[in-house]
Formats: sequence, C-alpha cells, structure tokens
Amino acid sequence: MKAYTKPVLAIILILIADQALKFWIKLNMSLGQEFKILGNWFIIHFTENNGMAFGMEFGGEAGKLALTLFRIAAVAVIGYGVVYLVKKKYHRGLILNVALIFAGALGNIIDSTFYGLIFNESTYFEPAKLFPPEGGYSSLFHGKVVDMFYFPIVQGTLPHWLPLWGGEEFIFFRPVFNIADAAISIGVIAILIFQKRYFKEETVEESYPHSEIIEE
Repeated sequence: MKAYTKPVLAIILILIADQALKFWIKLNMSLGQEFKILGNWFIIHFTENNGMAFGMEFGGEAGKLALTLFRIAAVAVIGYGVVYLVKKKYHRGLILNVALIFAGALGNIIDSTFYGLIFNESTYFEPAKLFPPEGGYSSLFHGKVVDMFYFPIVQGTLPHWLPLWGGEEFIFFRPVFNIADAAISIGVIAILIFQKRYFKEETVEESYPHSEIIEE
C-alpha cells in the first residue's frame, strides 16, 4: 500500500486546492472581476468556459455533454492506468505525473458535472450563490468550468510586416486557467521531458529478452 501513498495524496491535495479555490471564486467574485497578485504579470481573473482546458470551446450544448461524458470515461481509464503502473512497479515519477493528470481531469469534471446543479449563474454584477432556492443554472453534465489564473507576462503589438497577424495585440500567456489545468499540463510536460528515464528499464528488458541471454 505504500506505493499508493504519494499518488493518492497528490490527487487529494490537488482536488481540495482546486475545488476550494473555485468555490471561493464563485461565491466571492463576479464574472470578469479581477485583482492583481504580482503587478500586471499575475492576475486573478474570474471567467468560466463551456469547453476544454484553457478556455477552449467544443460544439455547443450537445458538444458540452459529449465532452463531459468523454472526460468521465477518460478519467476512468487514467485512474485504472495509475493502479496498473503502481502494480507493475513503474518509475515513481511516471506514476506521480499520471496521478497529476488524473487529479486535474477529475477536478474539471466536478465543475462540468455538478456546478450547474449547485450554483446559480455567475453574472458581471454579483457572485453566485451555493444551493440557491430557485435551483442551479443548468442541468447535470452541463456545468461550466471555473478559471482564474491569468499570466499576461509579455504584452505588445506584433510587427506590421508580419503576415496575417501584423499590428495585432500580442499577449503571452493569454489563456486563463485553473489548478486542474495546471496539474494536467505539468503531468504531461514532465512525462514528455523525462520519458527516457521513466521507460528506461522497460526498454532494456524488451531489448534483451531472458530467452536470448547466452551465458559465456
């Protein structure tokens, strides 16, 4: 059971932090409201999205339902993957990063599955209320994902000689995201960066099957 301790703890901590911050944002901030944490570089900006990570959209109400159901299926597969990796004693770093992806995906699923039932609509004039008497703003599986982290680190105007986008405003990093999105991104990027280390032992074993080893 010790092998499960760190990934399970990581999942629990990410879910608690993600949902606690989202609840605070929903109950204390109106849509579009923001305050600066670190000048113009780090801003808490409340927005919601109907789609994927970093505010991307996907196909209206039907697409929203399909995306939520797909997320649930994907989380089930990723959760099984975490258990499989632990049982097969894969690299602990790989297990932890897959756990981050699982926690992030589950965090956003909670929003899209339940937030429409337990909150009323957030507006540009006032924060939402939890369990309002009139009911939630939507139905099961049709909730909106809460985003708040905004890092417009570099801002300016693209050179006019640049094709298509010349003269347009440039902001890096433009997307607004949440803790769940960050967990997914960190997990994926870490796996890509350290994949040789994570899969080194498995590659060696596959390259030299025991049946082919000849003793001198």
